[in-house]
Amino acid sequence: MALPSQRRDVDPSHCTYTHGGIYAKEAITAALGRFVSHPFSPLTLVGILIPVVLTLGVGVVLVLPHRGTHAAAGKGNCILLVPPNPLSAQGLATPYRLLSPCHEADQATAAFVQGAVVDTDTGIISVYNPLVIDQGTTPAIPPVVPQLPANHVVALWFGFNGNTLTLQGDGVRQGTCVDGLVQFAYCNAPAFFKAVNQNPQVKIPALVTSPVDGKLCPTVRDFSIVDQDQSDNTTTTYLLTPTGQTAQNTAANRAALGTNLAKNPSDERLLTLVDAALGCTPYVAPDLADNGNPVPALPLNELQAAALQGAPSALVPATDPFVLVKGQPNLQQLNAYRLGVDQQPAASLADASITAYCSNLLTIAPARLALDKPFTQAKPSADPAVASNLFAFLAQRFVFTFENQGLNCTGILKVTDPVTLTFANGVVVDATIQV
Repeated sequence: MALPSQRRDVDPSHCTYTHGGIYAKEAITAALGRFVSHPFSPLTLVGILIPVVLTLGVGVVLVLPHRGTHAAAGKGNCILLVPPNPLSAQGLATPYRLLSPCHEADQATAAFVQGAVVDTDTGIISVYNPLVIDQGTTPAIPPVVPQLPANHVVALWFGFNGNTLTLQGDGVRQGTCVDGLVQFAYCNAPAFFKAVNQNPQVKIPALVTSPVDGKLCPTVRDFSIVDQDQSDNTTTTYLLTPTGQTAQNTAANRAALGTNLAKNPSDERLLTLVDAALGCTPYVAPDLADNGNPVPALPLNELQAAALQGAPSALVPATDPFVLVKGQPNLQQLNAYRLGVDQQPAASLADASITAYCSNLLTIAPARLALDKPFTQAKPSADPAVASNLFAFLAQRFVFTFENQGLNCTGILKVTDPVTLTFANGVVVDATIQV
């Protein structure tokens, strides 16, 4: 979720698409062709795609359309070094290193990692958020080494507050990582979602009715929650010291270091704020770094949305800025992103229609924003530099997404924006909504 104050002009041609273990273009195309005629789980593809990678041999780099060179660090483009064996317990506890000129203490260039583990014997899911530090520094407090179950699958997701995050290091290949998705990346996510979706012991909490507005509690695929680049970034936060060092956000570390946090603005985190305003509870799981304290996470949000979001369900559309190649829609790029967040791949670009997406956004979002205004207006903003309260933040986010600086739904649908913002000193303080 790139906010208006953070959004920079992103040239998709600067994005990097070379990976140790990304799916071959031919494999994705062939796999999609087999399933176009009937419904399927996106993770059905994993059994087809991963063997393709393995037969190509260690160290082979596969290239999707316009897979360019790595974006140079600087001007909001940063490089994150992935530690060796990132899916192991020791790899999870080894800090990721953010290369200069980017710094974890700089809100505009901070990177974040979120991990999840499914015990394939019991179906229990846990969360573990690896630490990011600046290259050449040490953690303020060493990360906890997690205790992993005997039989498990681990996956990682990445969020970034700048423009383009590039993953480097041997861990990229070892973790089956996919980057080149602008602010977003992941490692082994399709295998994780496959393991969860095929395990009947996994228990996903039901959605309940909000006690304040009488509507079903939203998911990250509700059109009242999504923006121009949905399902991006993480719920991970790190403790930040005055000297710029970081530590995992645990109770023990907060007692030692205080509560100054580095945060990753995201749709995933925003859902927890909206839930709190509506009397809803997000899907949480034990944090392996924090004595099992329950925490929300991107994979939990996406699993619940995949299982329980009613129609229409918001899936990444063809013109999401994170899936463009040279400014144009690209099916392989779109499906690489969707597979990382447990979404059904599109059979064609028309199957990910931006017109349908905009129409659903117009029908659903303004009405829910207006209905929930008495509750969200009383809650703090997700970003006080942008808006003075949560309602104002949601309103400006809708406007940015719906108009031409976002998805250009006004132009596509040939309608006017139903939301009008009120500013004071450059900050959105209120909005009127025509429904």
